[in-house]
Amino acid sequence: MTNSTSSNKAVVPEAKSALDRFKFEVANELGVPLTDGYNGNLTSKQNGSVGGYMVKKMIESQERQMSGSQGGQSY
Repeated sequence: MTNSTSSNKAVVPEAKSALDRFKFEVANELGVPLTDGYNGNLTSKQNGSVGGYMVKKMIESQERQMSGSQGGQSY
């Protein structure tokens, strides 16, 4: 299936730009050469590592928030 538009929809549309910035920040941390636009040259492993690490960091942030800790960033 080659479709140039993403089917991913943010549950909270107002968060889309923050999620995009977060995605590029994580890709940069992992050394994945993510670009704005088409990224079909990246492997599934590269793309999956970005998504997986995003989820890990969001869970860590939520756990800190729930425990009352003030360390780290909140997304």
